Amino acid sequence: MLKPVGNDFIKSYRVRNSLKALERVRDAIGEEAYERFRALLHYRLRGEDFDRSPVGVKVALAFSGGSDSTASLKVLRWAGFDVVPVMARLPQMREPVLVRAQLEGAVIVDVPGYLDVIGAQVRKRAPICGRCHSMVMGAVKGYARERGIKIVASGDLLTFGSLSIYPEGDMVNLNFPAFLAMDKREAISLLGRKYSLGFGCPLWKAASREARVLKRFGIQRVMRELNAGAIDGEIAKALILDILKP
Repeated sequence: MLKPVGNDFIKSYRVRNSLKALERVRDAIGEEAYERFRALLHYRLRGEDFDRSPVGVKVALAFSGGSDSTASLKVLRWAGFDVVPVMARLPQMREPVLVRAQLEGAVIVDVPGYLDVIGAQVRKRAPICGRCHSMVMGAVKGYARERGIKIVASGDLLTFGSLSIYPEGDMVNLNFPAFLAMDKREAISLLGRKYSLGFGCPLWKAASREARVLKRFGIQRVMRELNAGAIDGEIAKALILDILKP
């Protein structure tokens, strides 16, 4: 399972910032969730073992079946949280992806107006990933709100520190890998299976063949992740080569 950061100065610094961010949402998430997240961060920071029995705190996790959300699911469950994986049904998804998600206990939700919004982005030759993400998260939060789940997690690797966990209205957003200063290679190692690196979903790949400017935006995203330490040079190279394929 997840290992402590050891002598990695940057990851230690980020985990310490997550501890500060956690204090700011203590009242919003409740004492049980606060204590368990705090124990998890201390384990990540110093290797201090902690009680991982079921804590009775529900977390709705935006689940795509990729490395980041799958690693988040595994660690959250390992830490004792009652995790509900929520997968948005998107037109570019293949049926086996939905089946595998349901085997993990995922619930499937629809994203109203998705094709209209994303289709308009494609026609404008504008980036689609950010808009897609915001619509998916909106659907996941809608599911959580209807069921009284206060914590909504994602597999975001980038937004560390004060942005790794923060309140938004009646809910708390938790960018879980970033919260733990987990990088892509660590996430992949937690899967326990082979993982093929590739950039973008089938819809993005189709759109980028029609509007090659999207490839530039894709490379910029990879470089942002590389500069932030979320991925290493080897992974960045593999992703960029995949983006540049005809």
